[in-house]
Amino acid sequence: MDPTEIQSDKSNDSHSLEQSDGTDKKTPPAESASGSLESDKKTGDPNITDATGGHGTDTGDKKPAKTNPLKRFWHKFNVYLMLFILVVVLAVGILVALTIKSNQQTKGQLDSENLSQEQLQQLANTDVTVGNNKQLLTVQANAVFAGSVLVRNSLEVAGSLKVGGALSLNSLTVTGSTQLSDTTTNNLTVSGALNVLGALALKNGISVSGNSNFTGNVTTASLTTGTLNLNGDLALTHHIAAGGPTPGISRGTATGSGGTVSLSGSDTSGSIAINTGGSPPAGCFATISFSQKFTSTPHVVITPVGSSAAGLQYYIERSTGSFSVCASNSAPASASFGFDYMAFD
Repeated sequence: MDPTEIQSDKSNDSHSLEQSDGTDKKTPPAESASGSLESDKKTGDPNITDATGGHGTDTGDKKPAKTNPLKRFWHKFNVYLMLFILVVVLAVGILVALTIKSNQQTKGQLDSENLSQEQLQQLANTDVTVGNNKQLLTVQANAVFAGSVLVRNSLEVAGSLKVGGALSLNSLTVTGSTQLSDTTTNNLTVSGALNVLGALALKNGISVSGNSNFTGNVTTASLTTGTLNLNGDLALTHHIAAGGPTPGISRGTATGSGGTVSLSGSDTSGSIAINTGGSPPAGCFATISFSQKFTSTPHVVITPVGSSAAGLQYYIERSTGSFSVCASNSAPASASFGFDYMAFD
C-alpha cells in the first residue's frame, strides 16, 4: 500500500473512539485527533483505544486512579469532627439541665456573701448597709459589738446562747427543755407541764383556773378559795376562824319594853347579846339576816350564854336567808344574856 494512503487511513482512524459497550462514536469536530488521543493516554482511560485496536496507554496495562492524601485525611477528619461536635452538644445539654435543676432546688434560698477585711473595717467605722435581704451574711471570725444590736426580724441561734447581763423579752416561746436559774418575768405562760424541782416561792399569790394536784405537803400562811372539797379527813391543828361580812340583826318582841340586841361574827358563826327591858313576853328575841343566802336551809346550832338564859325554853326558826332565836316562856326582866350560833349549809 502506498505510504500516502496509510497516512491517510491513520488520520481517519484517529477521529474515532471505541467505547466499552462496543459502539463507535465520533469525536466532536472541535477537537483534533492527536489532542484527544494524547489526553486519553495521559489519564490512562482503559476504555479508549487507538487506531490499531490497542488501549490508550503505551504499555496497554490498567492503572488505578490515585487519590490525594490530603483528601483522604479530610474525609476522615470530617467523621471525627462530627463525633466531637456531637459530644460537645451532649455535654452542653447535660450542663444546662443540671444548672436548671440546681436553680430550682436553691430557689428561695438566700445567697451567701462573705465579708472581707476592708468591709469589716468599714462596718467598724461607719454606718453602712451591706447586701440585701436576699443575701446571707457570714462572719467567720468572732464578733464583738460595743454598742446596741437591733434585729428587725426573727433571730435564730443554732448554738448555745449565753447572756451575761439582764435579758428583757416581750414574749418567749421555748419548744425544748429550758433551764433557768434566776428569772424575772411579768407574765409566764406555760402551755405544757411545768416541773419545778426546787422550792417555788410566789410573792403575789397564785391563781389556778383548772385542777391542781399536790402529792406532797402544802404549806401556806393564808389560803383563800371559793370552794374547798375534801376527799379525805380534815385535820386541824389550830383554831377555826370564820370570817366574812357581819350579818344584820333586828330586835324581837321577847326583849320587852326598852330591850336591845346586838351581834358580832359572820354568817357562819357569831354571838348574839340580848338585854331585856320591862315585862318581856314569850316569843322571839332577835332575827339574824345572812349577808349571803345559803343554797338550801342551813343547819343552825345555838348555845345559851349566861345564867339568865338557863331557864329559857329556847328554840329557832330558820330559812335560807335568816334565822330567829325564840323562847316559849318569858325571860327575866332587865336581864343580860346571849346565844352563840353556828350555821352550816
